Amino acid sequence: MDWLRRHDPGLTTVRRAARVTIVACLGFYLSRYALDNADMAPYALFGAVALGVLSQIPGGPARRARTLLLMLPVGAALICLGTLLSVTLWTATLGMVVLGFAVSFVGVGGPRLVGLAAGTQLLYILPSFPPYAPETLGWRLAGYALAIVLLVVAELVLWPDATPRPYRDRLRVAVEALADCLDALADAVSGGPGLRRNLVATALEAAEGLRPSLLPAGQAPASASRRDRALTVASATVRMLVGRAADLAHTDATRAPDLPAVAALLREVAGCVRAAAEWLRGNGPVPDTDRMTAALREFRALRAATSPDGVPVEHLRIGAHALVLGEWSKTLVTALRVAGGAPIGPDPTPPEARPGPFWFARRNEVELFWRRLRGHLTPRSVFFQGALRLAFALGVARYLAGVFDLDHGFWVLLTVLVVLRTTAAETRAVLRPALVGTTVGALVAAAILVAGMPPVVYAVVLPIVMLVGFSAGPLLGPAAAQGLFTLVVSMVFAQMAPAGWQLAEARVVDVAVGAGIGVVVGLLAWPRGGTGELHRAAAEFLADSAGVVRETVRVVAEGARVGDALPRARHTGILAETTYAQHQAERHPKEGIVDWQATLLAGHHAVRGAEALVRDCPTGRLLECVGPLDLAAADVASRFEHVALGLARLDRTALTAPTLPAPDLVWPTDLGADLYHLADLRVWLDGLRDDLTRVTDRPDAPAPEPRPDPAAAASPPRAGSAR
Repeated sequence: MDWLRRHDPGLTTVRRAARVTIVACLGFYLSRYALDNADMAPYALFGAVALGVLSQIPGGPARRARTLLLMLPVGAALICLGTLLSVTLWTATLGMVVLGFAVSFVGVGGPRLVGLAAGTQLLYILPSFPPYAPETLGWRLAGYALAIVLLVVAELVLWPDATPRPYRDRLRVAVEALADCLDALADAVSGGPGLRRNLVATALEAAEGLRPSLLPAGQAPASASRRDRALTVASATVRMLVGRAADLAHTDATRAPDLPAVAALLREVAGCVRAAAEWLRGNGPVPDTDRMTAALREFRALRAATSPDGVPVEHLRIGAHALVLGEWSKTLVTALRVAGGAPIGPDPTPPEARPGPFWFARRNEVELFWRRLRGHLTPRSVFFQGALRLAFALGVARYLAGVFDLDHGFWVLLTVLVVLRTTAAETRAVLRPALVGTTVGALVAAAILVAGMPPVVYAVVLPIVMLVGFSAGPLLGPAAAQGLFTLVVSMVFAQMAPAGWQLAEARVVDVAVGAGIGVVVGLLAWPRGGTGELHRAAAEFLADSAGVVRETVRVVAEGARVGDALPRARHTGILAETTYAQHQAERHPKEGIVDWQATLLAGHHAVRGAEALVRDCPTGRLLECVGPLDLAAADVASRFEHVALGLARLDRTALTAPTLPAPDLVWPTDLGADLYHLADLRVWLDGLRDDLTRVTDRPDAPAPEPRPDPAAAASPPRAGSAR
């Protein structure tokens, strides 16, 4: 018991296995013995297995129960199609290809659909095999409906799992830590005590906790809905806000002429973020952006009224950092308003740069799902690749099972579902234990079947073997799971009709055929899974971000016309994020050198910063420093392109080789208020250059040399003494 509690804290796996065992056995026994209906019994049992074992439904008991009820009509439709299309081998095979692709591909809509995919496939596979008996369709549907009803009741009353910690609570912790950090920064800028190192560390740690890779399966907001899209924007914004707050803590403000305005703005930013945290906690109304909009307007007015002539641009950076924090805090609040269903103001994105970051806020859920589905109908999408790979494998398996008239041929397709993974390496890793486990289980089953026990003995032993078998997969691995599942199916079919050792032999043959198909397809069709596509998608995103850098500097400095760089980078960024999500779901025995989250955040920083600069900076006012700005933009853009090329070519040397220092440029000091806009551009460009240095910093890599104490760096002279 101690071993079990160490490997299964809270006995979550055992409780779930017990629920499915009770439901499957109860439904099977009611159908087979109480009603004496051999057509209804398999669907009562395998319906429970499909949605209770093969499916991973996220959320608490109530949410899982609602999902199961929603699956009732979906599963019934698949059973009807499987029954009717089994009239010939070709119709069954074509139906398997089409539905196999469709069921897998709709997973692009979110983790709840992804978790249901494998179980939903089984609901078509089971009736697609002979005999062709449409007259039994009613009983098949009755067995499936019985399984759903029993599963719903079991989820709610039989050892219900604790509701997982909501994502909103994780986000609240990160936002509260950010608010504490911003309050301390405002105190430091106002001449109070310096920013304590632990506040920055706490905020960084809380922001790291929002990484999708650190969340339980299905907990990340990854669906196509407005709410999940908004929470994703909020999460990315918090991570960027924390990074920029840390940058401000290390910014020299000894000669900043706008220090009082910076202190006032930081107070407002901290208050705005604090209000967002209170709403996430459940206290108070949904925050609004009016307060932050007014504070930014006042800050810009105070800056414009304070001449910075004669002050080096480096000493204006603290105001630029504060401005970035203010703009992104508005983005955070807007995202939370969308997530909370509150109205937002009109889109401030210039028409030529649209769609803006919140384009989805005014779309209905059906349109959002369709747009995501349509956006991934491309061979570049890992969802498209995975769905096509699985559909082809299932189609081949269904055809071969029919051509060779394999007994219990649906086991072939079930094996494909279990064995075929997103990468060839994962498929090979699962193959051997699956075959070994099935062979051992088949030998034991054959011995039991040859011994010839009466059906009542199988009925008594089945729940025990089923409970152990359903627990074995997560706790002991695929070998134990496949071996015990072989015993389970042998005992089930022994109660359906007289069976001998040939049943166990058929199980081994079917599993071997299904495993062979899975391996071959896994080797031929996109064998690298999401990893190879992630290199390409991230490379394209960074390359497009380089275009954003060049275009933004031309627009702000020279007054050039806005092009299509921003919309293109947003689109490639969405594909890169989706590919990253797929990559995280895969098994990677050896981690590479790339920190993918840092890589994608560098691209998002380029896009988000460009949006604010194009929207709020007056254009064509920096003609006197076009030369150095073009050189700075070319330097940053070339670094993005260099990393993009290294990712695309899988060139480790290109990613890890030391980069050239930033160009030593001379900047004017007599542009009046436009010096502030020059500082805004430089802070953005310098931040992007710094972001790229983290691309090869693995999260578990040795810590870098400590930076200067934030307390000292963030403690400027008192406002009254600033010159």
